[in-house]
Amino acid sequence: MLLFKILLRNAFHNKLRSFLTILGIAVAILAFGLLRTVISSFYAGVEAASASRLVTRNAISIIFPLPISYAEKIRQVEGVKMVSWGNWFGGIYINEKNFFPNFCVDPLTYFALYPEFILDETQKKEFLIDRKGAVAGRKLAAKYGWKIGDSIVLKGTIFPGQWDFVLRGIYRGRDRTVDETQFFFNWSYLNEAVKRLAPGFANQVGFYMVGVTHPDLAADTAVRIDRLFKNSLAETLTETEKAFNLGFIAMSQAIVTAIQMVSFVIILIIMAVVANTMAMTTRERTGDYAIMKTLGFGAKDISILIFGEALVLTMTGCLIGMVLTFPAARLFAAQLSTYFPVFLVSNSTLCLDVAAAFLMAFLAAVIPTYDALRIRIADGLRRIG
Repeated sequence: MLLFKILLRNAFHNKLRSFLTILGIAVAILAFGLLRTVISSFYAGVEAASASRLVTRNAISIIFPLPISYAEKIRQVEGVKMVSWGNWFGGIYINEKNFFPNFCVDPLTYFALYPEFILDETQKKEFLIDRKGAVAGRKLAAKYGWKIGDSIVLKGTIFPGQWDFVLRGIYRGRDRTVDETQFFFNWSYLNEAVKRLAPGFANQVGFYMVGVTHPDLAADTAVRIDRLFKNSLAETLTETEKAFNLGFIAMSQAIVTAIQMVSFVIILIIMAVVANTMAMTTRERTGDYAIMKTLGFGAKDISILIFGEALVLTMTGCLIGMVLTFPAARLFAAQLSTYFPVFLVSNSTLCLDVAAAFLMAFLAAVIPTYDALRIRIADGLRRIG
């Protein structure tokens, strides 16, 4: 307890300098935590992916469709439990600024395949019987003030025109990692319109979602599905949902890498600030350390004082930065929910914050400790007064 009091007194000996150092550390930890949370948000879909689901798409690219007739063939493959399908619709609400993920899906099988989307049974029945019915995530509905029964019009980009929907359900996530900003409607509604406007593009889907009977069978089942359509006009590529999501992240890997580098550069910069503070503190206390040596205190005692002081400064700033990360993350998520639908400060991010603070304290105190230990008693006593 006495040692802790000494460390606190030493750390705040020069209050202005200590305050500015702690402020710099807090800002650095806040920025580091937010950047690490951004990186985690990129991988949120990967973490939420189920090991029991596969994604089947066109082997050339996901932008090329697959025939709807593949559904029944896939359903008969050994290891397949359930098959659903859908298309990326790409509609815009009112104007280009109001963009959110919207898909047309087979409603009967899609929500059965995604139990993490919790939808009221009454709302689900209304959605199933209404061809123009739609389901929106809780966050999306709250953002635009939608209520059950509201009429929603999306402007098509891939499928031109004005598309009318009636909101029949609002789903919520089973846990905090579920994306609640998506919009789903009936695939048959889109297909019937395409039959009238462009018959050649009808009866096609963008992807199949395949539920397997057991996660251990996923790899073999994927091979069987692709083998089934080998040398056909539309060959398939089947992969786990996690691998499918990672494929999208790979497209923006350069951005993720840049964010990671910036997060570590921030720590290096503030580490230099803390090191400078500790160097100045050590020079000011050279006489004190000389007196301690005269009284018989050894290298271990002096090292504990210097490293302890650095740790008090960095951990104080770290705790402040960690506390500020949560409201900052909520504000960030509210403003950029379209791009980061799941933006949560994870425990791993907090652990990295603490680890970064310890690393800053250790590295910042190494050189000042070395300087304090190698100074001779006589040279140190000359600086007193």
